[in-house]
Amino acid sequence: MKINVRSAAEADLSALLTLYGELNPDDAPLPQASADAIWAAISRQQGRTVLVADAGGTVAGTADCIVLPNLTRGGRAILFVENVVVAASFQRRGVGRRLMEAAVQLGASADCYKVQLLAADDEYVHTFYEACGFKALAEGFRRYIP
Repeated sequence: MKINVRSAAEADLSALLTLYGELNPDDAPLPQASADAIWAAISRQQGRTVLVADAGGTVAGTADCIVLPNLTRGGRAILFVENVVVAASFQRRGVGRRLMEAAVQLGASADCYKVQLLAADDEYVHTFYEACGFKALAEGFRRYIP
């Protein structure tokens, strides 16, 4: 199976929403008008790249990346990765690994000094990220806003 990782386009929005439904199945679907407006805002955001893994014309996975300018580390930026999801029917076929390789390449091309992400608290997820060269070096904290 050939996997092509590329920047998402507006035509991918429906597939992205389907993937996000797998990532967060308890979330109510976004109304189309809201999804269109959010996509337009994402598309205009400097340093933001939503990657998609295209497997023969099917969007098999995605990772949302943003370059954050930084005043430390000699002014080198940080690449944050969020909303990584691979469709259940494409898991364990190299899609996630290709997405993470593309995210790291994106960070390197933006002269980032690190790529950072938070992972779900599942051992298989941690094993996956470690296999992609990531190390659990810090403890993440979250505070959800109701």
